[in-house]
Amino acid sequence: MAFVIQDPLKAMRQARGFERMDGKMIEAPSPAPSKSDVGPPEMGYGKLFLIFLGFGFMAWGGPVAQIAMIRRELVEARGWISSDRFNRLLAVMQVLPGPEAHELCVHLGMRAKGRIGGLLAGLGFMAPGFVLMLLLSWAYFALDMEGTLVGAAFLGVQAAVIALIVRAVHRIGEHVLLTLKLWGVAAACALGALAGAPFWISLPAAGAVFALFSLRQPIWAALVGVGAALACAAIVLLSPEDVSSAQATVAQSPASLPALFLSGLKAGLLTFGGAYTAIPFVRNDAVGQGWMSDAQFLDGLALSGVLPAPLIIFATFVGYVPGGPLGAVAMTAGVFLPAFAFSLLFYDRLEQVVENPRLQALLEGVAAGVVGLIAATTLELGRDTATRIDPLIVGLAIFGAALLLLYFWKSRWNVPVCILAAGAVGAALL
Repeated sequence: MAFVIQDPLKAMRQARGFERMDGKMIEAPSPAPSKSDVGPPEMGYGKLFLIFLGFGFMAWGGPVAQIAMIRRELVEARGWISSDRFNRLLAVMQVLPGPEAHELCVHLGMRAKGRIGGLLAGLGFMAPGFVLMLLLSWAYFALDMEGTLVGAAFLGVQAAVIALIVRAVHRIGEHVLLTLKLWGVAAACALGALAGAPFWISLPAAGAVFALFSLRQPIWAALVGVGAALACAAIVLLSPEDVSSAQATVAQSPASLPALFLSGLKAGLLTFGGAYTAIPFVRNDAVGQGWMSDAQFLDGLALSGVLPAPLIIFATFVGYVPGGPLGAVAMTAGVFLPAFAFSLLFYDRLEQVVENPRLQALLEGVAAGVVGLIAATTLELGRDTATRIDPLIVGLAIFGAALLLLYFWKSRWNVPVCILAAGAVGAALL
């Protein structure tokens, strides 16, 4: 499930002082205690909030850069937590839904000042990105972009965002699709999504099928798979709505605040291993229900890529489109609630839970299904974007150049530079 380190459970066991040898788990020598084990220094709530607010302003470059920054500041520079315990903590966070960097901040704030400290740390880390996205959302609709250079720039940016998602699918898939069975689960979920199958059937089925195969129950796995396929087919065939027409609607249809909150909560609960995994779930609600168009959805993703924040902050933009500032707050609260709740309430029991081999297999199957859903969503977004870019050859060139940049330039700045460069090319040529 991990996308920053390849085997979080192995890292967790190593951090707890165990190693696998000859098929058995044996206790390894405990590391010598270090000064960093003394924990955070005494401080007030206000100082704690300001520390993590400062981290929020430095949160450029995606989850890898954000986690590296937190490690540098709180493990190496300030000694709030030992390196081995930080590794164990990160391993646990990577099997939870939600942005890992934000969850790390919540837990480390809780170590310093209890649950109130965890709440303040999480709010401080997310505040800069939320405020900036709220301002950009207002500016996006305050400007008349139709037929202007700004509108052309956003068309170029949309082509680059497709490249971002393609790169993310590859990166996530490398760490999830480790067997032919997982590849099969991902392919089945992708084909189902393209046919209109609901993810609330395909994802649980993906987890159950892979878990049953892992338990050497192929007959039951086949029965679950066939049953899920029949259920999806019935829903697709009997559904009176034309999903494609809903996705093409440039709507801004009204949405209630509870609906926006629940949509964000669903995305937050299903976000495993990075914000890109939330894309199909958020789009399913936002575009499928006519709250916004695919073009606006891609623009929101692009705006989140140039901010110091977890990429999941694009949910603020999604909530703003149909619900204004209050809608943005409702959607953001729903998305980040699981990240707060798991860290504040359940961390002490999580290590025992994730060591359960049956649960591991279930989560691996769900993760493979999510990869398939992201791949299908990428194809649909790319197809829709291609119909709006004229000349198409320019859009394809932007997409290709962005993909090369993302693959070969390893830098924390590659995403914002890619988006800004694509916007400049779009403004000049589209």
